[in-house]
Amino acid sequence: MIKKIHRILAESCVQTLDAIFRGGMVADRAVAQALGSHPKWGSRDRAFVAETVYEVVRWRRRLAFLAGTEDLWALAGMQWALRKYPRPEWASWPAVAEDVREERMPGCVRESVSDELDALGQTQLGTQWESELTALNQPAPIFLRVNPLRSSHSAVKAELAKHGLAAAEVAGAPLALRVESGKSIPARLKDSGLFEIQDAASQQVAPFLQVEPGHCVVDACAGAGGKTLHLGCLMNGRGMLYALDVKEPRLAVLEKRAVRAGVKVQASLVTPEILTKLEARADRVLIDAPCSGSGTFRRQPDLKYRITAESLKQTQELQRELLMQFSKLVRPGGKLVYATCSILPGENETQAAWFQGQCPNFALEEERRISPAATGWDGFYMARWFRR
Repeated sequence: MIKKIHRILAESCVQTLDAIFRGGMVADRAVAQALGSHPKWGSRDRAFVAETVYEVVRWRRRLAFLAGTEDLWALAGMQWALRKYPRPEWASWPAVAEDVREERMPGCVRESVSDELDALGQTQLGTQWESELTALNQPAPIFLRVNPLRSSHSAVKAELAKHGLAAAEVAGAPLALRVESGKSIPARLKDSGLFEIQDAASQQVAPFLQVEPGHCVVDACAGAGGKTLHLGCLMNGRGMLYALDVKEPRLAVLEKRAVRAGVKVQASLVTPEILTKLEARADRVLIDAPCSGSGTFRRQPDLKYRITAESLKQTQELQRELLMQFSKLVRPGGKLVYATCSILPGENETQAAWFQGQCPNFALEEERRISPAATGWDGFYMARWFRR
């Protein structure tokens, strides 16, 4: 607990919130920019700014209800008051009553989601929506995926221990370690290639594809490559691994990470040439599709205010286009996995059923839904087909 709120830290918090709420900046990027602008801040100051920003973003609507205003200083001030931080003499926000009551809050206000998103969740998940949303409003733990090409559980735990960090293995995720809350992981370790930061739910996707050494594998929406690198580990350096994406900067990041991790990968923009080259050749294809990200609210709380019925409709249309486009890369006898980090059935089971109707030559083998409320992990969905 800090003894007082320093004005420069408070101003940085409010400026960062302004960049997120009014400037449209993604919360992760805004926080990184704020901390990067003050390299001399100590770990306690940096933690104060990051925690304040993420918690105000996470609980924006609830805090506005309690404060009676959307003013950013008032939202931050309410968060500090609820944390029992001493009120500074220079404080410009209203004082908070000691007997703040929340009993009369509507559920969507208490959980800080828009009326529109609340209606979507209620419609698609029914009684499960409330428990999932409650779980997704908790701060996210840090999970690592040990890279067996470079290290082991014991070696990574030993490295973390040198920096005062304890970690435990995770049931149901063979390569995972959960880092106990406390200090942040030093950048030198993050970039060592010994492990990757990846939620335990996300770590379920690559094994679900059932890759084997020697396979030709395509990660069709690779992004910065978290699942690509996991696939490379499972292939043990044998076979061909292709990482495709529509944005070159993402692939550049992926290639750097692959070198550190010791994974051989062919990275390529999605072009007619690469699609023709790979058509009906891949043993395994992963479509880690763009989605609402509703299963990752713990890590990206600003997403709660970006999801609308219209944005969801556009995302669903894109998901169907990707299913049709990349399923053509699977050879007869090969397998296709469609995955999202969403908890909304409209992006998951509904899409799987639609694809099955469009492509009867693909036989659905298995579907899996990961519930944040049941696991404490992010929310994920995955479906696997066998091409006849």
